Amino acid sequence: MTRDVEGAKAFYGAALGWTFAPMPMPEGTYWLVMASGEAPVAGLFDIHMMDDPQMQPHWMSYIAVDDVDARLEAAVGAGGSILRTPFDVEGVGRIAIVRDPEGAVTGWMTPVEPS
Repeated sequence: MTRDVEGAKAFYGAALGWTFAPMPMPEGTYWLVMASGEAPVAGLFDIHMMDDPQMQPHWMSYIAVDDVDARLEAAVGAGGSILRTPFDVEGVGRIAIVRDPEGAVTGWMTPVEPS
């Protein structure tokens, strides 16, 4: 998540050779990040797409889970909270953003099956 999408794309493109493919979303553009022009290895988007004006630019880790919707029920039952309800990213998977009871935030994703 960044406040300067074009600057981040320029930096990571030059430093790591990454390329970027736009994926329009209702909130703005989500950029799929490719290494060696192949499958996505990361994602990049404008931090203003989030609802928290205090959020700072950062990288976020994702945890692959078998069924994100079912796991969210367990997360809430264990004292966590859902920051972003599940949404689908075509070709990537179904994703939700979770805060654990201590406040740590991760993305939980059920990846799409490889074709």
